[in-house]
Amino acid sequence: MNKPTSKSSQSPTAKPQPTALVIFAKAPVPGQVKTRLCPPLTADEAATLHGSFVIDMLERTKVATAKLKLPFDRYLACAPSSTLVFFQIMEERHSVKLIDQVGDDLGARMQQAFAALFGKGYQQVFIVGTDIPSLPLDHYKQAMALLDTHDVVLGPALDGGYYLIGLKQPRPELFANIAWSTDHVLAATQEKAATLGLKTALLPPWRDVDTIDDLQALIDASATDAKKPKNEQAFSARTAGALQHLGKRLRSQT
Repeated sequence: MNKPTSKSSQSPTAKPQPTALVIFAKAPVPGQVKTRLCPPLTADEAATLHGSFVIDMLERTKVATAKLKLPFDRYLACAPSSTLVFFQIMEERHSVKLIDQVGDDLGARMQQAFAALFGKGYQQVFIVGTDIPSLPLDHYKQAMALLDTHDVVLGPALDGGYYLIGLKQPRPELFANIAWSTDHVLAATQEKAATLGLKTALLPPWRDVDTIDDLQALIDASATDAKKPKNEQAFSARTAGALQHLGKRLRSQT
């Protein structure tokens, strides 16, 4: 179900920040997201978890901009379309600007997003995924600081990909001829950057959530996080509750 795109977050009088943070997200449609977790998760469970991750990223990046005083304009890059009601609700509730993902593969979609936002005059642009709901807020501050003295910033994922990439100008070569969704993505990107003579910086590694092992690690991390004082917890009550439920169900199957 679609509805017309809201223009409330696109005010022509709003002065842009020097940095854009783009959260790449798919709509939480059962059978189309987190399919590598199914089974043992059902398609509905995987979609619900994915939707919670999207909201987590919006909530936590909003906190990061306020708490750490980061000069971010936040964008949600939507697939398949920003006109979907889910994304319209995200725009209204989380004060995020919507753009569409455009391109035949992940690389083309990221390159298009970089080109579009640099075209708006941003000096730095970062892209992050949605399956890193507990990423420490300080990583965003580190990324900005590193990009001041480097051409490329990458956040290595434990599976050989990356969870964040930051640039100071369009670099389409970094996204061409990459075998996406493999364990060579990070290494291939670093090789391309070196060939182009670009200075690259790495953030601390972080685990994203693609496999059941990743999910189990997140369930364990959430249980540990729940023991901390509430104001120090990284996981939202919504995602922590979902992970607790999934953890119990997975244990009952072993």
